[in-house]
Amino acid sequence: MNEFFFKAIREGNFNEVKPMIEKNPVLINSKDLRGSTPLILATYYDEMEIASLLLEKGAKIDAVDASGNTALMGVCFKGYTDIAKLLIEKGAQLNERNAMGATCLIYAAQFNRLEIAKLLIANGADKVIKDNRGNTALDHAKTQGLNAFIDLLE
Repeated sequence: MNEFFFKAIREGNFNEVKPMIEKNPVLINSKDLRGSTPLILATYYDEMEIASLLLEKGAKIDAVDASGNTALMGVCFKGYTDIAKLLIEKGAQLNERNAMGATCLIYAAQFNRLEIAKLLIANGADKVIKDNRGNTALDHAKTQGLNAFIDLLE
């Protein structure tokens, strides 16, 4: 059942996901073989409707995958601003660190997601947290020559 549930999420099949959750609520915070929760998968695949449903049904917003990434970290990497807004509105932690020490803001800088970085900063993201290599989001922006990012972070 779990494999069909996670496949339905990856494919964005809301009409399959919703009854599965209603029939078996324990699925909401289950994990796939890679350690991803349904919420992490839904947000990673830009499935707003499924992500909203999962949050409404009690998905743990700051649960982590096998690498320590939260759903918000994933959307900062992918660049899904609307889902980032939803997760922040619902109380996602902005300054969590994954196994590599990266934060949402560090991911936004590494992957040149300026709008998400602005959103994170406006909501209190810490600009001085360093990853495991000792680099802040500003350091990552400077390495890549991302002038708009540098201006935002300095």
